[in-house]
Amino acid sequence: MIGDKWSLLVVRELAAGPKRTMEIHSGLFPISSRTLVARLRDMEKDQLLERTDFGGNPPHIEYALTERGRLLMPLVDALRVLGQSLECNECEDRKKHLGFYCEACPRNTSAYEPEPFSRPAPAPRVRQQDDSIVLL
Repeated sequence: MIGDKWSLLVVRELAAGPKRTMEIHSGLFPISSRTLVARLRDMEKDQLLERTDFGGNPPHIEYALTERGRLLMPLVDALRVLGQSLECNECEDRKKHLGFYCEACPRNTSAYEPEPFSRPAPAPRVRQQDDSIVLL
């Protein structure tokens, strides 16, 4: 469940609230789209995430942590504190590739905040069971 690669990082990305698939993808450099979608579906089956389909073209799908998923936040915070005490060794690589330090990095002088999504969200639709593969 949480031992899979990327799972705790997905939890970290969703800690601040619901995000669209590509917002999660951009925060998890260098994960592939296929791997991310597989991880999101696995975590949804494990009831760690909730998937909301707002419909539209292009599709508007958001993921959020469930109550069960939020139980992982103390673990994510503990790992963040441990990483800070051991001194992050990838800060400059992240800054070079993405243009900013991670939010928790002591080198971060201003937190990166993505542009807010301004289009009003349509009412959510109930998701039907779909086992097909989605390629992004």
